[in-house]
Amino acid sequence: MNRTAPIGIFDSGIGGLTVARALYERLPGESTIYFGDTARVPYGPKSPETVRRYSLEILHWLLGQGVKLVVVACNTSTAHALGALREQSPVPVIGVIEPGARAAVAATRGGPVGVIGTAGTIASQAYPRAIHALAPALRVEQAACPLFVPLVEEGWFDHPAAELIARDYLRPLATAAVDVLVLGCTHYPLLKPLLGRVMGQEVRLIDSAAETAQAVAETLAAAQLEAPAGHVVFHRFVVSDDEPRFRQVGSRFIGEKLTAAEVVALG
Repeated sequence: MNRTAPIGIFDSGIGGLTVARALYERLPGESTIYFGDTARVPYGPKSPETVRRYSLEILHWLLGQGVKLVVVACNTSTAHALGALREQSPVPVIGVIEPGARAAVAATRGGPVGVIGTAGTIASQAYPRAIHALAPALRVEQAACPLFVPLVEEGWFDHPAAELIARDYLRPLATAAVDVLVLGCTHYPLLKPLLGRVMGQEVRLIDSAAETAQAVAETLAAAQLEAPAGHVVFHRFVVSDDEPRFRQVGSRFIGEKLTAAEVVALG
């Protein structure tokens, strides 16, 4: 395997850019190819079978680009497709759920642990399974928060409407007195100040993006796949539709790196 090969990252759309940004910060010497499936977003309400089919199509496209590792920067894809992706991939595949679960178990003071995500991620029970694999007795409380994604994409991070919705969604978790809250969707880190204010400073927020970047670094080191010093680093962005909106909204997630994106139709 070519050590200078890029890391492949994919998401149903724009939210996975929070994972890409964490990777740039943790691994500045690595090149990346990011694929956002903007033609078929959102994945959250879709069936597990459809999510698996879309995810496998993107995996095979990324493998065709010569990536050395694939990051599934989408909680819904990780929940429904990670096993199938690993079965079909000759390179390591890392999802966002296991790293987030590990961080939650390490951070809790005894629980319960709260998890928020899309309807699909919550219904999959993927976070409780991952958390219970590490701490079987830990109580997990979940809440689906489907309106958070459009709020983030509108840039309404501190809008009064966002606070009203957040207080309503999070009330059961606050009542349950969770001591850790896992942000189980890659859009949600942009709401951290709001979520922290609603839940209170004693509740630790777990951002799976940073934890996933750490898992990628450990995997590359173990496989001796780290890029050599001095090679030219590039970051390539590819979408399946609506490149102008991807650049406009994506810039809120990632900043100056998002100057251009290619359009590739799949399916």
